[in-house]
Amino acid sequence: MNVLIVDDNEAAADLLQELLVLQDHTARCTYSGRQALEVAAGEAFDAALVDLTLPDFPGTEVARRLRAAARGTPPLLVAISGFAADETTNGTGLFDHHLQKPIDFDALDQILSQAAGR
Repeated sequence: MNVLIVDDNEAAADLLQELLVLQDHTARCTYSGRQALEVAAGEAFDAALVDLTLPDFPGTEVARRLRAAARGTPPLLVAISGFAADETTNGTGLFDHHLQKPIDFDALDQILSQAAGR
């Protein structure tokens, strides 16, 4: 899968990218909402891992714009946050999954494996 990582913690994003590449995915890191949307405008992604707390605007807004801009099937959207799902997304329905930091990589791998067949 081609995965977009959106996280202002560059070290965490870069490590996640390395782990995804080891699992035979391709991954691209972005460190702000604006950068993520610019990259997504020129490249199709199967999934996006979106930190909910970004320096320029909320991850929920990134998710909303990624869904709206999708050509065809929107990417699988996974919220990543230091908080539990009910504390962050407020039932927005924008995200397909939510992972709390630190990310359980086995859970992420399972999510991506299931999504690969959709």
